[in-house]
Amino acid sequence: MRGVACALRLLGYAAVLFTTVANAATTATWEMNTYQDFLRGRLNGVSLSRDGRLILAPKVDTLFSSGQPEIWSVAAAADGTLYLGTGNRGRVYKIDPSGHGSVYWTSDQPEIFAVALDTKGALYAASSPDGKVYRIENGKATEYFAPKEKYLWALAFAPDGSLFVGTGERGRIYRVTDPGKGEIYYETGQSHVTCLAFDSQGRLLAGSEPNGILYRISGKGKAFVLYDASLPEIRTILPQADGTIYAAALGGSIAKRTTGIANTAISTAPITITSSANSVTVTDSAAQPGMEVKPKPDTMKPPTTVQTATPAVTSVEYSGVEKSAVYEIHPDNTVETLWTSKDENIYDLIAKGNELLFATDSRGRIYRLNPDRKATLVTETGQGETTRLVESHSGLLAATGDMGILYRLEQGAGNKGTYESPVHDAGTVARWGRLNWRAETTPNTHLAFQTRSGNSARPDSTWSDWSEPMSDLSASLIRSPNARYIQWRAEFSGPGGATPALDSVTVAYLPQNSPPVVHSVTVSSQSGPSTGAQKAAATSASTSPTASYSITVTDTGEAPSSSSTGTPAQSLTRGGSQQTQIAWQADDPDGDRLIYTVYFRGEGEREWKLLKSNLYDNSLSIDADALADGRYYFRVVASDSPANPPSFARTAEAVSAPVLIDNTPPIVTLGEPRRAGATLEIQIDAADRASALRRCEYSVDARPWVPMEAEDGVTDSQHERYLLRIGNLPAGEHLVVVRAYDAAGNAGLAKVVVR
Repeated sequence: MRGVACALRLLGYAAVLFTTVANAATTATWEMNTYQDFLRGRLNGVSLSRDGRLILAPKVDTLFSSGQPEIWSVAAAADGTLYLGTGNRGRVYKIDPSGHGSVYWTSDQPEIFAVALDTKGALYAASSPDGKVYRIENGKATEYFAPKEKYLWALAFAPDGSLFVGTGERGRIYRVTDPGKGEIYYETGQSHVTCLAFDSQGRLLAGSEPNGILYRISGKGKAFVLYDASLPEIRTILPQADGTIYAAALGGSIAKRTTGIANTAISTAPITITSSANSVTVTDSAAQPGMEVKPKPDTMKPPTTVQTATPAVTSVEYSGVEKSAVYEIHPDNTVETLWTSKDENIYDLIAKGNELLFATDSRGRIYRLNPDRKATLVTETGQGETTRLVESHSGLLAATGDMGILYRLEQGAGNKGTYESPVHDAGTVARWGRLNWRAETTPNTHLAFQTRSGNSARPDSTWSDWSEPMSDLSASLIRSPNARYIQWRAEFSGPGGATPALDSVTVAYLPQNSPPVVHSVTVSSQSGPSTGAQKAAATSASTSPTASYSITVTDTGEAPSSSSTGTPAQSLTRGGSQQTQIAWQADDPDGDRLIYTVYFRGEGEREWKLLKSNLYDNSLSIDADALADGRYYFRVVASDSPANPPSFARTAEAVSAPVLIDNTPPIVTLGEPRRAGATLEIQIDAADRASALRRCEYSVDARPWVPMEAEDGVTDSQHERYLLRIGNLPAGEHLVVVRAYDAAGNAGLAKVVVR
């Protein structure tokens, strides 16, 4: 069987589990009990603690739905008003403290990657591509600065009121002091400046791409590299009052540009950008025309009410490499990595008390990083990504992409939630046993489980419906149909902020036993007794009298290729050998140990005769004289019964091609020699009882052998006639020896003395 029964963590449940199947040795279990196990599922109103416990999550309410595909940036005013920069129609929304929202301004460009508020409450918005920075008051926008850059990724106000603009594709930072008055403040040499912030001493911090460098810029043209990350892009910068800086970086997959965006520094080809509902299409001479890629945002939250934005990036997926990380840069410039992931991209990072909250692209997840550096999965928004996190008057807000929605997370736990497990593959159609769980509940809390199954790798309309809820361990037999795949779902309820806690779930099942496979059967002659299991290999027939012959039949029913067509019967002879070996190649898809039985049947016979049973080796040798001359078939039956109960054991078999056993040499008869001067003639008659003749040759006075052909031109039948004619034979006595071979390589000889 595919697996050996796994021991349950709870020994108390073992008796319940193993009574559900016929034999414990063939039972398999699927158990989920760790943080990484549960992280692969879907959480709806459920949190996952670092120690692997599922509990009810904070309640998530929809505060505002923009109707746009993405919310790229958020700025929060002192009075609680929020401003959202969106794409792909270039709109800015204003949300009042009561949650009422409206379109505040619409750009002539499709994306608003950055919005920020000055100390007087005026809003600034940066449009892309080929956009400008606008100052917006009372819904009326005036052009504030036009840097003539492709992308405007980030905005940040300095303590002195000047505005800094992070751009791409030339990786420049601009300082703007008044409308239309701006200068290049620092050139990074990178392709993009992705985020900006100011530290506690008023120094500018900047993140870049594609080398993932975090800069501290103390003056015009003067910078110090705080950290050169191993990931390509610094995504978010979060300075703290004590001089500590938190930074989020991403790479691996989405930071790899598929177009000329990352190569603008060495490319002068024009770039065309068009917008659709969920994507930006970028085309240049170095990229594939019309390649559609999804933009991703970069965001950050500085320590003041000034908000900056996160850029969208053009990307392609790479698996198996690190995607994102959270770093802590201490005041002494030492760096500590707090969190990494190979599966999720991080988009935003904020501080809340002594904890960090960050958002990712995996179903819009929001994590909390505690002082002990353990991450808790707080909740999932259910959207493609959570792009921004904002601390507002009404609590923690989360902005999302794919659907541009602004969510509010409440303090207390919600009343209901569900957890949906990943799909488990049993490897083959399985019979389900019981579902067992370990949890903590109170009289006010409740847990209920459901299962469903199907034979497609992803749940679809062909899967069964969710089963009736199960909440009693003593009545937890899975009722879903037998199938290859299974999934379970847990429903949590806990009114008044109380919550059940789920620690582990185990599913017991009995996979369908897969039959073994016999790939080939080989029959060959061996010199001497067999030494046990030998490798099955077919050898080519030779004209040498000491040749060993074999024939192989494979599980495809095809014989090895040769110059002839069809599958000819091969011949075996004892020659100098005394053993006939039957060998085979077989295996079991489940890894079960196999036992073999070997049969034979002569041509024209009806029933198989047993040669040997209960074999664990892959070969069997018999005495060469055990079978008389003739054509035979050999049948090998493989069974996985040593690893399965009798009712579940499976067998498979293969039959060899016809094998001609020929232990008898041809009979060679020589006629009376006739001499006519120097010419000698001898009539030769050669016959074999079992196989066709293949070769005839003669030797005079022990000299080298000379081949001859039959009178009909081809030596190919069991009875052939030859006429030996030797010219220029010297006078005197001579010994003439004639040798004939049959198809099995047996040699028959005859001699005559000529005087």
